[in-house]
Amino acid sequence: MSYLEFFAVITGIIAVILSAKASIWSWPAGIVNVFLSAFLYYQTQLYPDMFLMIFFFITNIMGWWRWKNPKPEEEEDKNKELKISFMPLRQFLILLVAGIVGTILIGTLASQLHNWLPLLFNLPSAYPFVDSFIFVMSVITTFLMIEKRVECWIIWLIIDIVATYLYFLKGIKFMGVEYFVFTIIAGFALWNWVKEYKSYSKAN
Repeated sequence: MSYLEFFAVITGIIAVILSAKASIWSWPAGIVNVFLSAFLYYQTQLYPDMFLMIFFFITNIMGWWRWKNPKPEEEEDKNKELKISFMPLRQFLILLVAGIVGTILIGTLASQLHNWLPLLFNLPSAYPFVDSFIFVMSVITTFLMIEKRVECWIIWLIIDIVATYLYFLKGIKFMGVEYFVFTIIAGFALWNWVKEYKSYSKAN
């Protein structure tokens, strides 16, 4: 285990714990984590995960700004503030189908990177389709998290289980342990967010 892997894991766990608590500090912690993780994924030929870190850098800034700067109507009226909510089932199913299609497309592209850009990617992508599933579904669920949708944690549970398997398979075992911990945290976060959602109706 390298120092890079160690600190990538530690900052990742801190960011996810803060997310589970719906803390705004999860976003800056996530920014530190994406820089460290991007280098680690490049070293282990998990190229879609590496590109995912660029996306995460942007969305961590977006999420931090969104949570820190409520819309005028949210600030003036507590009933309109950004709260945890569920999304329509039909919309959720459409996102899942889009995720499967996106996985196939990105996986196909990732499998050819070493042929198209041999100077940058001198080794073939490792497990391009499994890695691309993590990439695509993480993109989808990050936007759901920014809007505080409960379903984000259902998708994170699936992603974390797949990632745990992948990272142990690839030999970055501490990262695999991290994602096993993430699976547990995601289960807690799902329960915590549902609990908070239910508390709204009791408050009214």
